[in-house]
Amino acid sequence: MEDYMKARGRIFDIQKYSIHDGPGIRTIIFFKGCALRCRWCCNPESQLFDIQTMMFEGKEKIMGQDVSVEELMPIIKQDIFYYNRSGGGVTLSGGEAMLQPNFGPHLLRACHEYGINTAIETTGFASWEIIQKYLPHLDYVLMDIKHMNSQKHKEFTGQNNELILENAKKIAQSGQVDLTIRVPVIPTFNDTHEEIYDIARFAASLPGVKHLHLLPYHRLGQGKYEGLDRPYLMDGIDLIPNKHMNSLLETAKKSGLKCQIGG
Repeated sequence: MEDYMKARGRIFDIQKYSIHDGPGIRTIIFFKGCALRCRWCCNPESQLFDIQTMMFEGKEKIMGQDVSVEELMPIIKQDIFYYNRSGGGVTLSGGEAMLQPNFGPHLLRACHEYGINTAIETTGFASWEIIQKYLPHLDYVLMDIKHMNSQKHKEFTGQNNELILENAKKIAQSGQVDLTIRVPVIPTFNDTHEEIYDIARFAASLPGVKHLHLLPYHRLGQGKYEGLDRPYLMDGIDLIPNKHMNSLLETAKKSGLKCQIGG
């Protein structure tokens, strides 16, 4: 057994049979820890690297466990048949998987050793040196671009956007992966035609990028904030009407990219 199989990291969930986190049927590994604090985050239990206790359906639930690549691979390999039939594979999500560079790349490498397609959902908020450790072991990168205005980005996520935009350019220019840009469309943050078009135009400027996914705001994670005894900062914010989402989609398409709602 090679040493990289012994690499350990911290996750908080494994979701099988996903069809929304990359092509085909996929197994999603959710990593603990994130540098951003997005107001709308649907996985607030992912933000801290610490193992936490969350109230869930009236019972305490431990959020977070330390696992090795060696321990995860038998779970991942159970569904190789479905990956192969659907063009699916494994997606690292979170949290932010880029923040565990001594674990994430080794898990992706192990997947490739078994011929399993790999993807990552990322904020792109990491040093380029870390990102370079991941790219050789990735087939797809699904990267969020949340806003082009750095000040507004920081107001709603806790971080500026300069590093994210620079990394998007570098990933695209590397030509190593299939890069898709995703935009969580959030009321009061980036749900105007001007804001969506600015993001789409930036995405279209990235070499090789062909797809843009608009992800409508939802409240599916709101109950988790109560379970963590945290305020939900989007409380009282209405969902985006379908008519407006479709209108934003048409605006995004003006960039020349293949655009869709969801994905």
